[in-house]
Amino acid sequence: MFDAVAPAPTFDQIYPEQGEIGNDEWLDRLGVAATGRVRRALRARPERINSILGRVALVAGRYEGLDRDGLREAARELKRQLRRDGLRDELVANAFALVRKTADLLLGMRHFDVQLIGGWVLINGMIAEMHTGEGKTLTATLPACTAALAGIPVHVITVNDYLVARDCELMRPIYEALGLSVAAATADMDQAARQRAYRADVVYCTNKTVVFDYLRDRILLGSSSSSLHLKLEKLYGADARIRRLLLRGLNFAIVDEADSVLADEARTPLIISAEVKTDDEALVARQALQLAEQLVVGDDYLVIKAERRIALTQAGHQRIIDLCKSFGGVWAGAMRREELVTQALTALRLFVRDEHYLVREGKIQVVDEFTGRVMADRSWGQGLHQLIESKEGCEVTSRKEPLARISYQRFFRRYLHLSGMTGTAREVAGELGAVYGLAVVPVPTHRPSKRVYAPDRIFDSEEEKWRCIAERVAELHAMGAPVLLGTRSVAASEVASRLLGERGIEHRVLSAKQDHEEADIIAAAGDLGRITIATNMAGRGTDIKLGPGVEELGGLHVILSERHEAGRIDRQLGGRCARQGDPGHFEAILSLEDPVVLPFKGGLLEWLLRRFIRSDGPQAQAAKKRFIDYAQWRTERTQSGVRRKLLKSDKQQGDILSFSGRPE
Repeated sequence: MFDAVAPAPTFDQIYPEQGEIGNDEWLDRLGVAATGRVRRALRARPERINSILGRVALVAGRYEGLDRDGLREAARELKRQLRRDGLRDELVANAFALVRKTADLLLGMRHFDVQLIGGWVLINGMIAEMHTGEGKTLTATLPACTAALAGIPVHVITVNDYLVARDCELMRPIYEALGLSVAAATADMDQAARQRAYRADVVYCTNKTVVFDYLRDRILLGSSSSSLHLKLEKLYGADARIRRLLLRGLNFAIVDEADSVLADEARTPLIISAEVKTDDEALVARQALQLAEQLVVGDDYLVIKAERRIALTQAGHQRIIDLCKSFGGVWAGAMRREELVTQALTALRLFVRDEHYLVREGKIQVVDEFTGRVMADRSWGQGLHQLIESKEGCEVTSRKEPLARISYQRFFRRYLHLSGMTGTAREVAGELGAVYGLAVVPVPTHRPSKRVYAPDRIFDSEEEKWRCIAERVAELHAMGAPVLLGTRSVAASEVASRLLGERGIEHRVLSAKQDHEEADIIAAAGDLGRITIATNMAGRGTDIKLGPGVEELGGLHVILSERHEAGRIDRQLGGRCARQGDPGHFEAILSLEDPVVLPFKGGLLEWLLRRFIRSDGPQAQAAKKRFIDYAQWRTERTQSGVRRKLLKSDKQQGDILSFSGRPE
């Protein structure tokens, strides 16, 4: 549970969720933070975390020798005890032992001790930092089954629909053997199907799906959402709002890839919008783009790449006034015209085709920069989407008007019980503790890692980098070793594909353009001689199995072609190799022209780098690496600041959109 939310949460409400922290004064926040830190430290004590192993060992014998019917009967008895006495430690240990036996009998997958530790961390409301390949999918069944047996609805939240469907089906036999229902709620399901899915004891869903469904419920509930109101409405029969709700509240969440969901993706608010039809939308978009094209970078505006925003200069403000003198309509208002031109500059200078979006069948499709996947039903707000449509010559759609919005931070703080797991949390442990009240607990590996890290190779230009990558892939291909080449964008994947094609190297590409082939590409990525070029779609949650003969060649070779905005994402790509004691190699081949470096080029550090280090020896490589490390660190700091500002802004704007009597 959270350390500083009042009143105390309960699970017996019709739509249970945590309330907001009542007082946000700095002194109260300081006291809350101090108290929360002490409580998290007590919960995360190693002796307490490791105690689950002894507890499970004491009760495991009672489930040995049971068949399916015996397991089902044991689950019924345990369910009765859990619903009567709650999640007491001894009952949790019994549940863990029962789940482990069930998984072993039905799937041949017996939970390792480190997975028991991970499950114990989760059910105690913390973040389990488990290395990639340590079986987080199986680990999640321990707290999920335990909570579900206790009558608590469970959401297992992950980063994309592919993993939702995969994990749900893989673990389904365990849940059903224990008499529990399980379902997947995906974005392509209609509302009725998602409503049925959320009625299951355990629901697998993505962070975006569950947040948008929550917002739909809040719109439906409006300002009258008390339990009494909803109970009285049952008299209306099928028309009662309670029968049209999607979720059963925010009870118990297990967030997979928690650092991605709770930190990386938390810098953008989630907004549900409705179309606002205007006759001149396309005309205004064209005019804004034409005006933006007449402005001069450096004189009229600045491109602040590190923050991904446009800033007008004083000369730019005057230039816009001069250019709009003959315009009427929306261009008459100073604030509106500057907003339009700034958004047009953003569309032109900061949003790149095949990196931030695709053009398919005459439509703009947003690409999720963290997962590399298309978000077909998503659009940018404040007219940006319409400007990009006009920029690409697509039909301009209607502008959207916000109906409801919430940040990830405020949404996930509303779960009565929140926990998570990831392989890369230590860098954002402070933020996870401050924002969500979550302690990060490192979990040891089951087997020692055999991953081999090669030194980074850094070139001055992209051309040199890609030439080296092509040569390295050709070298590994000649050995027969499988290679996973990681890129940041669809465009970069296509560059790599062209270079390998010119060398006659057979390969497959996995990006937002090939999302329908994902399962087949991943299934073969670990085979002898297989070359796979992939965006972040082959990052988090992707399990690449080694084919016959690959282990002798050193396992899967992963090549990183450019750094991401956070070092944790780079480590996730490296985590695709050397899983569960397998061998594997990871190397980075980079350049000083990579996107993460560009915002910091031209400064004193680059001048010193080029002025005093003219060779390409070890000293130069070390200096270049420090420069790229610095650029990545600065980017991480900037993004963390963006998330803090969003949370503050979200609270301040809470009185604009209000549902159920509480600000959103």
